[in-house]
Amino acid sequence: MAKNTGSGYRRGAVTGRTQFQQPNGDWQKRNEVGGQFMERKSSPGPFKGVAKEPDGRDGKD
Repeated sequence: MAKNTGSGYRRGAVTGRTQFQQPNGDWQKRNEVGGQFMERKSSPGPFKGVAKEPDGRDGKD
């Protein structure tokens, strides 16, 4: 399980989720199992500890 350290980084990876960048620049999370869209982040930079699409870290084997 991923944990925030309080020092601006995350220890461990968030599993079961990926992220991609919308055409308007926002980052959006997607659930890997059903493909449902989740949170959208409009502040600068991607979500911490979430794999970017396509990446290959998570996924069905």
